[in-house]
Formats: sequence, structure tokens, C-alpha cells
Amino acid sequence: MTQTAWDNAKNILCVRLDTIGDVIMTTPAMRALKASQPTRRITLLTSSAGSVVAPLIPDLDDLIIYDSPWLKATAPRINSSPEYEMIERLRQANFDAAVIFTVYSQNPLPSAFLCYMAGIPLRLAHCHENPYQLLTNWIKDPEPDQFTRHEVRRQLDLVASVGSEIADQRMSLKVPETARIRVLRQLQELGINLEHPWIVIHPGATALSRRYPPERFAVVADQLVQRYGIPVIFTGTEPEQELVASICQDMSVTSHSLVGCLNLGELTALLDIAPLLISNNTGPVHIAAAVGTPVVDLYALTNPQHTPWEVPNRVLFHDVPCRICYKSICPEGHYHCLRLVEPETVVEAALELLQEGRHGYCAGATVAIATSTTHFSTPQPQALLEVV
Repeated sequence: MTQTAWDNAKNILCVRLDTIGDVIMTTPAMRALKASQPTRRITLLTSSAGSVVAPLIPDLDDLIIYDSPWLKATAPRINSSPEYEMIERLRQANFDAAVIFTVYSQNPLPSAFLCYMAGIPLRLAHCHENPYQLLTNWIKDPEPDQFTRHEVRRQLDLVASVGSEIADQRMSLKVPETARIRVLRQLQELGINLEHPWIVIHPGATALSRRYPPERFAVVADQLVQRYGIPVIFTGTEPEQELVASICQDMSVTSHSLVGCLNLGELTALLDIAPLLISNNTGPVHIAAAVGTPVVDLYALTNPQHTPWEVPNRVLFHDVPCRICYKSICPEGHYHCLRLVEPETVVEAALELLQEGRHGYCAGATVAIATSTTHFSTPQPQALLEVV
């Protein structure tokens, strides 16, 4: 389709059927679509899991929740009536265009077919195979054969192909003022002095392969509190209560926990206020990056494209021959890409970021970095592939 057709598109459907982190990493591309035509209306079609972050995205006008049968997280169902109902709902919305956002391992054609059946005239996506009429604008997917981009860059490049570009490419989330007030009250009750350094630690992750060992998190937290006098606050969802409890039991000093106490808006507010986040590679990393908070990212080498975007960071991992496995459970069973990252390395990375960060804290002397662990700031995804 011509560029003029896209320039005239005012009612756009953005399809991102994944979870919270993926939706957040798509916010710059959605903002670019909005900014290139200020009168545009942007609707997000996403999963139940991804929908919880939608109220925090400033450029969205509407939300449609849809758990598609071609994503692995969707529960099995006995018939296709939800698909027919969704086609009719999309048809009635009279969208001018649909942009289908996927990671390169996903097939966009089921979503494209849904939009085709709904009569949406313009349909854009990356695709490995020729989609023929299912996509009016097909970008031959270069990943992973030619190169690998950060997920944010991938989606920005997609919308740039139809004339939507933006100078400010940071991710964006808005912090609800009520959430900020509640979090400030909670921090006061915990005795956290906002004039001094403190750190949020998020030790959970959905995939076992992306979890730094809890006993090592305990050592990290112990050193931060005992050696450097830096309070730590653990966060997590209600099912992660047991995980955090085990970490706290292994510690020799007191820490704080807000596990199960925060909704997503409040977690966003906490990370917005926090000087630093230490986390596995999971949703809170992208929340922190979206609000500009530095991150120590314990990055399992399962995939290369989800590192912290445009925020001060340290990405820590131990290089292994089996890197970039895309597995939720370590195929080798040793989990060495995270397990062999020394706690002292995590502590040093945290101290460096506190010293360099937006608050300008001085946290004291740093410790020696372990030479066996790869440690770099603001990596490009290709660099992960080339580590030796």
C-alpha cells in the first residue's frame, strides 16, 4: 500500500499478544504511530496478561483483551467461537490499519488473518514467509539470520517503514499519583530514608532458566545491607512469597519485603522512586527502564534482545557454549549462565550504578569484579551473540 494510505490512517489497531514486558517494549513504536498523526486513535489488542499494564501507557486510547490460541500461554479451549467474536468486534471498530508486533520467533500470520477477516484495509508486520494478501505491507524478517536487534528497535523499525518515526525512543509509562502517594507512605513506614541509597531486588521470573539462585540473592542482599549500609526491599507477586521468604531466611541481617503488597501501578511508582533495581530478566526490568531507573540485570543467556533499553545498566551473565537457547528450563541442567555469576560481581555493579546514577549516591568502596563473569553496560543484542 502507498505511503499516502498510511498517512491518512486515523484509527489504528496495535496487535501485541504477549505479556507485560513485551507490551512495554512496544511503547516507543506506538508513540511513534501516535506522534506522526496527532489525531490518530491507538487501540491495543493484547492478552489478559499484557492488558494489566495498559492503563499506564500514555499513548493508548482504547484496549481490547484477547487470548489467542496461537500463543503458548493461552489455556486450551474447545471451539473457535472467541475468534469469530473477535473478528466481528474488530470489524465493528472500523480500523483503518493494523500493526502486528511480534518477536522474530513468532508467526504474525494468524493475527494478520484475524485482521484480514475483520476487513482492516492496511496490515503491517515482519514476516519470514510471503504472506501474499494477508499483509498489505510486508517487511521481510531479517532476524535472526542476518542480525538480531533489541526488541524495542525491531518494533521502531517496523513502524518507520510506514513513515512513523520519533526522536525520543525511550519506553514510557505514567505513574498514577495515587500509587505514588501510597508507596511513599509505605516507604516511610519501613523507615526508608529517601536521601540515602536503597535498592529494590526482584528475585522472581516466570521461567526457571531466568532465575538467579535464591541463596546467591541472599548473599547479595547481606553484603549490601551489612557491608555498605544500603537497605534492600524485595518485591514480587503473591506466588513468590515463598521464594522471598527463603532468601530472607538465608540472610544474616534484616531486609524489607513488599511481596504481594503492590499492584502494577504501585510497583511502577516504587521503581520510579527507587535509586536502583536488581532483577532477573523479567517485567520489572522494563518497568524500571521505562521510568528511568538504573538496573542491574541478571541476564540468563536464553535470548539476546531484551536487555534494559536506554537506561544506565549492568547486564551480568556467565558465558556458556549453550547460550541463546530460548528455553524456559536449562537444557544442560546446570544453569551456569546465571549460577556462576558471583554475588560480589552483582554488588559491585550495584555500587557502580549508585555512584553514577541520577541520585549521585556514593555507596563506598567497590569490591573486585570476578573475571569469569561477563559484565558490560548498555549492551547491544548482537554483542550477546559474540561473547567468547
